[in-house]
Amino acid sequence: MLTIDPKNTPTRDMHQYLLGSVAPRPIAFASTVDADGNANIAPYSFFNAFSSNPPILVFSANRRVVDNTTKDTLSNIEATREVVINVVNHSIVRQMAVASIQFDTGVSEFAKSGLTPIASEVVKPFRIKESPVQMECKVKDIITLGDQGGAGHLIICHVVRMHIDENAIDNGRINPHKLDLVGRMGRAYYTRASGDSIFTVVQPVTKISIGVDALPESVRNSRVLSGNDLGILGGLEALPTADEIAKIKESDMVQALILSCGDDATALRTRLHHYAKSEIGKGNKELAMKVLVLSDSV
Repeated sequence: MLTIDPKNTPTRDMHQYLLGSVAPRPIAFASTVDADGNANIAPYSFFNAFSSNPPILVFSANRRVVDNTTKDTLSNIEATREVVINVVNHSIVRQMAVASIQFDTGVSEFAKSGLTPIASEVVKPFRIKESPVQMECKVKDIITLGDQGGAGHLIICHVVRMHIDENAIDNGRINPHKLDLVGRMGRAYYTRASGDSIFTVVQPVTKISIGVDALPESVRNSRVLSGNDLGILGGLEALPTADEIAKIKESDMVQALILSCGDDATALRTRLHHYAKSEIGKGNKELAMKVLVLSDSV
């Protein structure tokens, strides 16, 4: 295990350790205007949502590590207290990359990236037409975290209007496969939030589960089950009853395993654990639990 002491680590290295570890991060494609109405867009991956009532987004416009300078986004927000946060999906990720280039002040990133500015309804900064979600914001606060290269400025944004591509909505909810967002990793790495990379974790949080600590010791220490398998089982609300265990013992599958192992209890326990793992993979966690509790008695 590599241990990092920030006090003894060069900022450029600490920056990369953080960005590589806290990932993937959503990207705020921030659109601003200066006091004269000149438009600017720039992407920021120190970004997330922090409240839904009121709706609050926070992103950080960091000082550049190399020369301790700040981007036009920060000075524009300081002047106007307004910003539009546009999300980045896969179809515009390379145009976003062009907008991240350090063009001189006054150069239009809209023109350089080929993206289209469209008028907002409540704030002065333009929205990015090609972005599937655009959030018009009033800036509530700017919190400065330091004055050296790499220091952030937390920009707290109150969403006053939100625009969502209707093609990305199913039954009143956003379909992540259709939104096709892109997340930032460390260095030049990105990730695409669609297809096989999206999975569900359904775990009721208002019902009390048994927890992993309630599983039999032989199950907790299983060489077959993974930590995720144990987490799924620990999320159940109750252990199976004695009648349920007796019934599962008489099932054709379990009887076939018992017969195949003869008097070898260790082999039987291992096969039961493999059977349970297979059932967990199919979503049959209650059945798997019954098999595992049974295995503890063989």
